[in-house]
Amino acid sequence: MSKRSLMLAGGGIKIAFQAGVLQVWLDEAGIEFDHGDAVSAACFNLAMWTQGMSGRQIADNWRNLDPIAGVDVNWSQLARLIYAESLFELDAYRQKVFPAWGLDWEKIRGSRREATFNVYNFSKHELRPVTAPEMTEDFLVAAASLPMWFPPVHVDGDTYIDAVFNTASNIEEAIRRGADELWIIWTTSQRGEWFDGFVGNFFGIFEATANGGYKQVLARIERSNDAIARGAQGEFGRPITVRELKAEVPPHYLLNFSKDRTAEAVNRGVEAARVWCHANGVSYRRGDVYPTEVHTAQTSLRFSEDVTGYVGFGAADYRDGFDLGRVDESRVDAHMSIRVDGVNRFITMPEHQAAIEGVVVCERLGGRRPISRGTFNIFVDDGDPARKRVTYRVFFDDAEGNTLTLSGFKDLHDDAGVDVLSDTTVLFTKIYRGMVLGDEEGSAEVVASGILRVGMIAFLKQLATFRADGPTLADRTSALARFGIFYFGRLWDVYARRLLSSGPF
Repeated sequence: MSKRSLMLAGGGIKIAFQAGVLQVWLDEAGIEFDHGDAVSAACFNLAMWTQGMSGRQIADNWRNLDPIAGVDVNWSQLARLIYAESLFELDAYRQKVFPAWGLDWEKIRGSRREATFNVYNFSKHELRPVTAPEMTEDFLVAAASLPMWFPPVHVDGDTYIDAVFNTASNIEEAIRRGADELWIIWTTSQRGEWFDGFVGNFFGIFEATANGGYKQVLARIERSNDAIARGAQGEFGRPITVRELKAEVPPHYLLNFSKDRTAEAVNRGVEAARVWCHANGVSYRRGDVYPTEVHTAQTSLRFSEDVTGYVGFGAADYRDGFDLGRVDESRVDAHMSIRVDGVNRFITMPEHQAAIEGVVVCERLGGRRPISRGTFNIFVDDGDPARKRVTYRVFFDDAEGNTLTLSGFKDLHDDAGVDVLSDTTVLFTKIYRGMVLGDEEGSAEVVASGILRVGMIAFLKQLATFRADGPTLADRTSALARFGIFYFGRLWDVYARRLLSSGPF
């Protein structure tokens, strides 16, 4: 019978995504692991698993986490400038976060689950996998004590630091302990972007070390498996199956102060794990996701957006359709009211979806036509956090009662020059015959294509249309503030990456 190891690779705050994956793997798919291994902050997740928490409990612990609660500046060291022991401390995690998560060291040490928590013994220059019976709060803090950011931890006269520069996933330890299957959750970025400055350079080195070492071990496994398939011994003596779930996760590794971003990372993990299970033939029973609400009160938000432009009937290309429509005077106006029912769900769920009401105006389609139903998704991505889309899909009937679908998107990516305004105001538009969903567009009949725009005056008017609804003024103010932080934070992710790869809020 094969032995299965859960491999939780390091990745700073990005490992909140891991917690969402665990909600699906442990609870919805019911997968059981014979051994768990973790490096760096992923040891937090491993501690919860070792203690016996469910995937949902682990995920909710991260959904409820306010990252600011864990921020603890090492004030006593700041005067030493470049000779400071560290920029931050992890005392706030000891005093606030670990108790809030319900970590119980006696339960962890007494667990029947086999686990290895990797720390680096700098005194002896040895990678040390700490087993569950040996686990203490000091070792857990040491596991996440990234040099320069957090001070080392001294245990029994030895100095311990984060092991991530030695290994980001101790695959060899899992194999030594008899693992035949490695279930790896990998969140370290593999985009290959190099950023200037201290922070950018530091995490570039981290990514080089983590990804380079990881790929080398995977290559060794592949060579060993090939040798075994040919009848040879192979390095590891038996076939090793690697089941990998990896993703580009938007929050920064450390500089994230947003509870909403953390909750969204968890929910992205849930979504990604369900897709992964489906693609890999792993059966699961889909559960619900209830994002944590900062305020218990339910809040909603509404704002308007007006777009206008030209479409070419019979045209398939957006720009060709715009040029043809301008010649034919085939003008289209869309006056939309966007309604966010539940601000928390909108901000923390990866699809960021709201409802659209309003009208589409086009003389060739019968003049002013009411929108029967519509959806709006903002700042969604297809696995690339540096490129976002804003999508619109509205259904309406023409003068003859035939259903049509207007599908539009704004493409947000950072080109040379200042392009944030044009990207956020240009809507590439197609009108399809019938009620067409997103995955049906490839086979649907295109009636017209073109480009609509939000004019500058319309944009300024749009800012004045934001309205929040909630029980109290504080609730309404919070809803508007959270949406504003979400909006400008996601613009940062695309257009301010050279300052910091992800917005801190």
